[in-house]
Amino acid sequence: MTPSTDHQRFWSPVVRTLTPYVPGEQPRIDGLIKLNTNEHPLGPAPGVLAAIRAAADDSLRLYPDPDARALKEALARLHGLQPAQVFVGNGSDEVLAHAFFGLLDHGRPVLFPDVTYSFYPVYCGLYGLDAQRIALDEHFGVRIDDYLRDNGGIVLANPNAPTGRLLPVAEIERLLQANPASVVLVDEAYVDFGGESAVGLIDRYPQLLVVRTFSKSRSLAGLRVGYAMGHPGLIEALERIKNCFNSYPLDRLAIAAAVASVDDTAWFEQSCAAVIAEREAMATRLQALGFEVLPSCANFVFARHPAHDGAALQASLRERRILVRHFKAPRIDQFLRITVGTAAHGRALDEALRAIIAPAAGA
Repeated sequence: MTPSTDHQRFWSPVVRTLTPYVPGEQPRIDGLIKLNTNEHPLGPAPGVLAAIRAAADDSLRLYPDPDARALKEALARLHGLQPAQVFVGNGSDEVLAHAFFGLLDHGRPVLFPDVTYSFYPVYCGLYGLDAQRIALDEHFGVRIDDYLRDNGGIVLANPNAPTGRLLPVAEIERLLQANPASVVLVDEAYVDFGGESAVGLIDRYPQLLVVRTFSKSRSLAGLRVGYAMGHPGLIEALERIKNCFNSYPLDRLAIAAAVASVDDTAWFEQSCAAVIAEREAMATRLQALGFEVLPSCANFVFARHPAHDGAALQASLRERRILVRHFKAPRIDQFLRITVGTAAHGRALDEALRAIIAPAAGA
């Protein structure tokens, strides 16, 4: 047995078959402009930080509420639901993992786009689900008719990631009407940046599960809070899995901060509006440099340049201390996914790209 594989002798067989998710780079270098992981460029609401400080006291010796009742009630009020229709977890990735395991394993293929959030096939590999990837159209849009086939569940990120394209809620409802026998999971991580939520369909379609996160529009990626909304029967399944895995996924600080975030509507609306405005400005600047920019309702843009290789552009930007995301994947290996930053970040990106592209254009 070679030294490189000796440690694997203790592994369960399934571990060798896994292809783990690779998160975006979190550099330990000061001074970088970080436009690679879709974090919010603005901090959380002041009341959120105050709530964390208030909760950081001697009560931390006690376990948190395993039901996170205060947060469920706040989210139910926000979305016009009942607390029994809300599930909360340690980031939307954990919530999604519970949903894949608890709601999509029916011995039939799980359908999702060929270009989408790369954690979806990872969950399928972990849980032994049959993943069936459905090709996006030539404009990187979802065609609902392609999903009208036998399935054990359908998963759609809306807006999609990494493309940023939005599917109208009317199309999601058409899918629900045609697909009553399995769960339709709509991952709305980015919907607050210009999209319409499918939450309003929950009371009419018991097979609909909507998953959301506090990491993007609520500026709390560092705290890890996610949630799902759906029929109480779907929520009960998630609760059962949670309590077979970790009964305390949210700590006291996370619960307090998330409730404060939900309560501060003004800050939330202002910060989302700022991101939307900067996104449109960024897209305009990129187009002026010759980039093709897909329509986006997220806090990022997906763009490619006809005369410059995507990986080479990413490397050139990194040399200028700007991080963007590049995917070595079919159909999208010439694209860059660029997170919306502050206005100053946007100007720095524009200056760097001009320095990269202009000399090549004049050569």
